[in-house]
Amino acid sequence: MYIKIYFGDKPLFLCDDITPDLEPFLHHDDAVFIDEFSTPALKSMIYEMELPGIHAGILKHNDLQALKKAFWKKFTIIQAGGGAVWNEKHALLFIHRRGKWDLPKGKLDEGETIEHCAVREVEEETGLQGASITRPLLTTYHTYHESGKHILKETVWFEMKIKGDQHLKPQTEEDIHAAEWLAKKDWGKVNGNTFPSIRDVIIALGERRS
Repeated sequence: MYIKIYFGDKPLFLCDDITPDLEPFLHHDDAVFIDEFSTPALKSMIYEMELPGIHAGILKHNDLQALKKAFWKKFTIIQAGGGAVWNEKHALLFIHRRGKWDLPKGKLDEGETIEHCAVREVEEETGLQGASITRPLLTTYHTYHESGKHILKETVWFEMKIKGDQHLKPQTEEDIHAAEWLAKKDWGKVNGNTFPSIRDVIIALGERRS
């Protein structure tokens, strides 16, 4: 079992075992492997992941939850919710934000559930109405720096649906300049210009619908 955290485009895996899909990373010269559970080890891994020559990392400990708890303490945690929304024509809704394809998502407000957050953000960022959750998909994690803080953002994703032929209104104040329904055959242009966590959501959609 593992948790994948992106540092930019680079994955760091927190794990309690080396599964077959992690095995190839152990043989890459540009990947870091640490199986020590200590504060210096955690700090070292975070430092290594931000070096330009490193492209992946594996941090292993037999108690994954304890490892996660200790790792999370090194960051300011932001929780968010997001949606992968289908229309009645079996097209998925994408947005274009700051030059990249994305999916609607946003930060959790105090006192709201993550489900309400995801639906609210979908509707605010796209102008849709009546979006409803059909099932949970996955949780993605990525890090970034903001105002001198090192942020770890935890985004819970839900598959959703809407009814009717609704007008899309991108939330330009959130730097969203386009919203578009794309059939699965057109997702290739998204994969070439998006974030790795969004690719993971798309993969999860394919796995759930296969």
